[in-house]
Amino acid sequence: MYSLFQFILSQRSIRYSLLCVLTVWTSWLIILEPSRAIYNLIEHWEFAFTMVFGSMVAGATSMGGGAVAFPALTKWLHVSPPDAKLFSLAIQSIGMSAASFTIVAMKTPVEWKLIRWVSLGGIPGIFMGTAFLAPLLPPEVIKISFTMMVSSFALILIHLNLTKTERKLTIEHWGKREKILSLVVGVMGGMISGLVGSGMDVFAYSVMVLLFGLCEKVSTPTSVILMAINAVTGFLIHNFILGDFVTPVSNYWLAAVPVVVVGAPTGAILCSLMKRQMVVGILISLIVIELLTSLLLIPLTTSVVSAGFFALILFTSFYYLMYRTKLRRA
Repeated sequence: MYSLFQFILSQRSIRYSLLCVLTVWTSWLIILEPSRAIYNLIEHWEFAFTMVFGSMVAGATSMGGGAVAFPALTKWLHVSPPDAKLFSLAIQSIGMSAASFTIVAMKTPVEWKLIRWVSLGGIPGIFMGTAFLAPLLPPEVIKISFTMMVSSFALILIHLNLTKTERKLTIEHWGKREKILSLVVGVMGGMISGLVGSGMDVFAYSVMVLLFGLCEKVSTPTSVILMAINAVTGFLIHNFILGDFVTPVSNYWLAAVPVVVVGAPTGAILCSLMKRQMVVGILISLIVIELLTSLLLIPLTTSVVSAGFFALILFTSFYYLMYRTKLRRA
């Protein structure tokens, strides 16, 4: 046991993750007081349990914890879609930040120049999605559109991995066109996150893989850091500008905080140990689960089916266009 303890402490990433866990747990106990913190955790254990898996997905893949939290809360725990979206953003601001901290500590290769420019576009994007678009669109339409977006990406990703395509570890050319494109990706990804509480990561991931040809092992941690920045921005907008981060969502969040600060860094560490094909396989499996649960549990009215079909055609065409553009550039 002592040897195992020495080995754990010798790992830089684990030391930093443990420091992050201890800091968050201590703050959690001090702010709430131990008795209230434990009582709230027991009372809302379903949210903490949901985020055990959700936080590991957030740290290990480009789907983000919101991709697990949003459907689980709306379909299993019967939380309203606006509250589920708010919870997703709030909890990812903790979990994804902790995972990003671990990624930096491990010195995992990421594309920092892409992170800077996409995040610059993501800040106004998530504000527009949260404050202006979300009140206009029905929750079922938003949810089915997000499902079709990730499902269409899965189709292109499967095709991409069935062909022998060169993977890059960095974006070799970074000029004016790439900067403008990254800003646009940030705005669109931020708007998606503002609507469903997640989406910046998987949208940016699709651009990195399909258009820039980045390896999934680089694109995944890059997307995690992007979603962390976007989630923190969205959380601050809700808390300090819109002022709608109130009970019961805040209680759900406080119950899940001590879980995600462990799960998300664990997912990031596991991702660094997995082979590229396994990362892709896990991502596609999660997308299939997302698709099946949405088709089974979302009321398929005429407007929902029409919106889903439109989103499927739109994003499939968009992803295929990026894929063909990358081949022509190659």
